[in-house]
Amino acid sequence: MLLCIDTGNTNTVFSIWDGTRFIATWRTATEHTRTADQYFVYLSTLMSLNKIEATITDVIISSTVPRVVFNLRVLCDRYFDCRPLVVGKPEVLLPVPPRVESGVRPGPDRLANAAGAFDRHGGHVVVVDFGTATNFDVVAEDGAYVGGVIAPGVNLSLEALHQGAAALPHVDISRPEKVIGRNTVECIQSGVFWGYTGLIEGITARIKAEYGQPMKVVGTGGLAPLFAQGNTLFDVVEDDLTMHGLTVIHRFNKETA
Repeated sequence: MLLCIDTGNTNTVFSIWDGTRFIATWRTATEHTRTADQYFVYLSTLMSLNKIEATITDVIISSTVPRVVFNLRVLCDRYFDCRPLVVGKPEVLLPVPPRVESGVRPGPDRLANAAGAFDRHGGHVVVVDFGTATNFDVVAEDGAYVGGVIAPGVNLSLEALHQGAAALPHVDISRPEKVIGRNTVECIQSGVFWGYTGLIEGITARIKAEYGQPMKVVGTGGLAPLFAQGNTLFDVVEDDLTMHGLTVIHRFNKETA
């Protein structure tokens, strides 16, 4: 079995791939102090509770938090007896190398998104990934990541608003029924939801105009389904796109080894 690990600034996702489908997916807060033993207790407990009798033989990691990679490597060596593939490292090959400025190292999550999007949809794709940041990843006709856009994440913006304005409360993001809020919470929710809706519409439109080709827009990440409600922002929403991209990269490296 293949264990896919996607570590972001806020959350870490673990998914077990049996070769045809993901049989389990779990999410936990990213903590750079978590040890390999703690990771194993977390995973083994969840596998036991879900009656998953899988033997992990391979691991692939995408991490935008370099400090956690060491303990994840120890986890793989100590408990799974394997050397993980770490996306972004020179020894880990990509189906199609990114085409960006010399010296630039795209985030491993963006490389995984490109691989996953191309495998499912072919080229000419914009991936809108909702995480700590809201990323727009542009995938060319041949599957190469060719650049994109980074905007502040939705929850990050809400937290900054709460921290920077003493009189404003912290609110949860939701789709408001009306644009004009009748109280402070509704006003904030409207500003964030419709503000980000406009941001996504505007940036994807500008990407398409600059790219000069018809493009499919794929939404992924925790808040993608929320922003897809009643909107035409995305052609499709795929919660597991990044993890699927990791399986594609893993398979490519196995086939070329």
